[in-house]
Amino acid sequence: MRKFLVIQTASIGDVILATAVAEKLHAYYPGSQIDMMIKKGYDSLFENHPYINKVYSWDKKNHKYKNLFSILKEVRRQRYDLIVNIQRYAATGFVTAFGKAKETSGFNKNPFSMFFTHKVKHQIGVKGVHEVDRNQKLIEHVTDSKAVRPGLYPSETVFEKVKHYKSGRYICVAPCSLWFTKQYPEDLWAHFLRLVPDDLKVYLLGGKDDIALCDRIIANVPEKQIESLAGQLNLLESAALMKDAEMNYVNDSSPMHLASSQNAPTTAIFCSTVADFGFGPLSEDSVVVEENRNLKCRPCGLHGYKECPKGHFKCAYYIDVKELTDRL
Repeated sequence: MRKFLVIQTASIGDVILATAVAEKLHAYYPGSQIDMMIKKGYDSLFENHPYINKVYSWDKKNHKYKNLFSILKEVRRQRYDLIVNIQRYAATGFVTAFGKAKETSGFNKNPFSMFFTHKVKHQIGVKGVHEVDRNQKLIEHVTDSKAVRPGLYPSETVFEKVKHYKSGRYICVAPCSLWFTKQYPEDLWAHFLRLVPDDLKVYLLGGKDDIALCDRIIANVPEKQIESLAGQLNLLESAALMKDAEMNYVNDSSPMHLASSQNAPTTAIFCSTVADFGFGPLSEDSVVVEENRNLKCRPCGLHGYKECPKGHFKCAYYIDVKELTDRL
């Protein structure tokens, strides 16, 4: 096998975790061509990536299906030896089934799985099984059964851009999430930051949409060395900064997977979700911090909600901040 296509067009975190499949394929077939199909907007993750040859960027917002058929035409021309579809949705299943690859592999929940040459049962919530383990099953027949850590590769230029932030000891905090119930509350972030030793600089990470929240946190802790880099660093630049941090504090969200891609020290705070869903941190130095009162309402969902269904958000407020400070 010399040509592979890995398909994952979901969220940033899912795409980062999918790189573990590329890592394993490269390890077994070091001279092979490995391409990826992702959602448009995440292309920058693969700038200067040593193992990824080509990235198909699917624009889902404008002329969604026209763009999909355009990608399908190019996929068919490539005649891949193996297409690995990590998703369980019809659109990518269609590309997989009719992409003219010698072999195809995907999960049995995909509507087009009847046309795949290799199908794997998909299960979420199996204790001790991470998403990278589930994805590894898709290529186990051409590699082995052991999953590896995902990997992103910031270039020397990227590391140089964030070098001046590393003049002293620092921690990174990514306080935001797309979902309210997956985000540690800003008043608790502020409480934690007041307890951070004065000799540690704190960098707040996030996108442009996170600027306001980061600014509010800083305003609540004026006595500390806190700088917001929200909206200033792209994904690879954030990963490069996280790599050398004393500690990275994250929610159950994409920054956690950025840290995993760099094997950076990680403290992951899980509010409404649980690590048993299979999306926890993968760094060698990583822990999950969560409430320990065994709330009957937790977990309340796989992805989180815009507000606490019970109205109390105890899964966040029952987390002992000492568990965060103990990681310093």
